[in-house]
Amino acid sequence: MKNRHLICALCTAAAFVPASRGSVATSAVARVAVDFSVERGVVKPVNAVGQPPMVDPLGKAPMFSYLKEAGIPYSRLHDVGGWLGHGLYVDIPNLFPDFDADETRPENYRFAFTDALLENLRRNAVEPYFRLGVTIENFVGYRGGGKFPPQRTLPPKDYAKWARICEHVIRHYTEGWADGFRMKITYWEIWNEPENHPDPALNPMFGAPFAEYMKLYGVAAPYLKAKFPHLKIGGYGHCGFYAGVGSDHVAAANSSPRMAYFVECSHRFLKAARDNDWPLDFFSFHSYSAPKEALRQVRFADEHLTEYGFTREKTERHFNEWLPYVSHSSLGTAKQAAGVAAELIGLQNGPCDLACVYDARCGIGNYSAIFNPLTYRPHKAYYAFVAFNELRKLGTAVQVTVTGGDTIWAAAARKGGSAAVLIANDTGDGNVPVRIAFDFKGFEIVTCRITDDDLTYAETALPAVMPPHSFLLVKLASSR
Repeated sequence: MKNRHLICALCTAAAFVPASRGSVATSAVARVAVDFSVERGVVKPVNAVGQPPMVDPLGKAPMFSYLKEAGIPYSRLHDVGGWLGHGLYVDIPNLFPDFDADETRPENYRFAFTDALLENLRRNAVEPYFRLGVTIENFVGYRGGGKFPPQRTLPPKDYAKWARICEHVIRHYTEGWADGFRMKITYWEIWNEPENHPDPALNPMFGAPFAEYMKLYGVAAPYLKAKFPHLKIGGYGHCGFYAGVGSDHVAAANSSPRMAYFVECSHRFLKAARDNDWPLDFFSFHSYSAPKEALRQVRFADEHLTEYGFTREKTERHFNEWLPYVSHSSLGTAKQAAGVAAELIGLQNGPCDLACVYDARCGIGNYSAIFNPLTYRPHKAYYAFVAFNELRKLGTAVQVTVTGGDTIWAAAARKGGSAAVLIANDTGDGNVPVRIAFDFKGFEIVTCRITDDDLTYAETALPAVMPPHSFLLVKLASSR
């Protein structure tokens, strides 16, 4: 239903819940005020994803069009295709199977499957975000370690040669080497979660002490940056700052010695990177916390990097694995969709430059939050990305103030006389609706879409009450 003239400017209707959802008590009113005259920078590419929805082993892409429709800017290529990269994709051992072979000869590389994957991404306007390294081996350390030894997660036996292999991979995809391509691939990430466990025998990502990863980075990053000064080289897919204590003087309630080890490793790495002048065009890190806690960690990461001289002007902050409410029961639910929408909003409003949800695979597992592997159709969380893309298309973020509602998140954007506002009610395990008032001064509503327990990105009148686990996308036009 179009409602251009239904509600405009200040909207403060009394609490109302449709009869089909029952009579439920609401909290005090929350107010969302948007000042379209105050610009807050660009709408950032925080709506990127992890591995794309591959549903066959041959690199075909019947579902990649969903990424294009949602305006997904990047797909991070980590854990692509399953264990060991399906034996075919992205991982350095898949691209260069015999480490003892001559890295300068094209015939020693196996590019075909990854070529097809990247071509399909390009065809759907998604830029690859290329992780140089290996897929996680979750079986390492299973039941105490030793039974299932690592296959590829030991450090390369020659760091300089590994860097040269990566050089030829980059040349293949960006400079046409070995019958390759001239693709736009900005970000090249060296490894992923090398500090995943303090005991190398239990570490599913890097089977050696963290000092060895720093040696690898210290060889590879300067070499690759010297060869490709126009590209962005970084790392290292940090496991997460759950135990980080920044200016807010708090840490995650469920912090542990292992999580403290993650932070210890980041101190060691950033000190070495600063002292040795290693290139660090971006620093990547992860979290699977609920939105408020995840955003606390993002703020800590920003302060932490700045402490070592890596300001945002020098080093981008990449939150390249995140997902709230990770559980099998959350998949496809409005609870997770509202959490994803809230986190997108928080990342846009916070000190983050790029973010990738983990992930956009169409597979069975707790982390496949975007697509349903039984139907090959989107889950509700997908539409949070569709909604955020409306802000991205407008381009310029504007000031939003939220008062009176601690579960309400909002971000807005404008281009000329057009604008959009994304609002999420992330109630987590709670089930209380929120009465809400909107101040869109100088703009009137064109359309409003809601996702909640009952509806999925459905057109509606602007509600006076936001149901629990819901988000809205409101499109507006200037009334002047």
